[in-house]
Amino acid sequence: GLGLSFISLSLELVQPECTCNSNTKVVDCRGRGLYDIPRRLHPDTQELYLQDNRIRGLGSMAFRDIPLVRILDLSNNSITSISPTALLGLRTLQRLSLAHNSLRELDKRLLGPIRSLSHLDLSHNSLWGLHGAMGESLRNLSHLGLAHNRLTRLDRSLLENLGHLDSLTLRGNPWRCDCQLIGLKLWLETYLFKGGVVDEVLCSQPAEMRDRDLQKIPYQLFHACMTTSYHYLFANIHHLESERLLRGGGGGSMPECEPKQKQRPVNLRHAIATVIITGVVCGIVCLMMLAAAVYGCAYAAIMAKYQRELKKNEELAAAQGADHATADEKEPLENAIA
Repeated sequence: GLGLSFISLSLELVQPECTCNSNTKVVDCRGRGLYDIPRRLHPDTQELYLQDNRIRGLGSMAFRDIPLVRILDLSNNSITSISPTALLGLRTLQRLSLAHNSLRELDKRLLGPIRSLSHLDLSHNSLWGLHGAMGESLRNLSHLGLAHNRLTRLDRSLLENLGHLDSLTLRGNPWRCDCQLIGLKLWLETYLFKGGVVDEVLCSQPAEMRDRDLQKIPYQLFHACMTTSYHYLFANIHHLESERLLRGGGGGSMPECEPKQKQRPVNLRHAIATVIITGVVCGIVCLMMLAAAVYGCAYAAIMAKYQRELKKNEELAAAQGADHATADEKEPLENAIA
């Protein structure tokens, strides 16, 4: 019995860290109690599963041995830090999961070299925000998971780059539904209109909006934001909101949004904005046409006056020439008589 126990223990000790399938090029390292990324992985690996381990961080070029990997799953670990160059060299990476870790922030350079990423899951972390500069690397995303983090707002420049996004998870974040979040509300309208799918954005602050769905809050509750800067009135038409505009009205702090009793349909607001813009453009065009007409009339009058004066001068010159000729003819006749 003791010998069999020893043999069993020895087999467990020499058990490989991962199982590899040479046909599918899949490496499975799930639930092996790993603290680091395994070494000497086959360079042809296309899928690497590392979930349910004890990995705490990712160093520089942590996956240099597998440059062809397409799927990388690091969910349910204890990752607190990731080097900005951890994913360097993974140009074909398509799916990345960092869900159920302890990440507080991601360096804006982390996804820089990757242009093929289509699925990114960052849910169940402690992220307080995503840098707007990361948007360039997320242009081809079809799914983005941000549920259950500590997000209070999202950078509008990041959202504008998500042109191919099909599904988005945002639930479980402490969203602060004030002037800083109007950019997300406006973007969600366009995103949903194009057929995108999102779970929900429930407000945590301020107190009067707690547990309300951002998508169902009427624009009138953001009236204070609208009056702070007129740019917000046309935001959903031109999509020009940015962090600078949000901070431009109050020296770095925006006034709290005041709830209003009277509500007007969202479409009516958009219609009014469109009419105002059309009226301004038409007015400018009319003024330009009027200025052109006045200029044309003035030019025609000046030219007509100039032509009249020129003709008059020519007639005077002709008359004076005739007088001189008559005088010259009289002089020889008078001399002959004398």
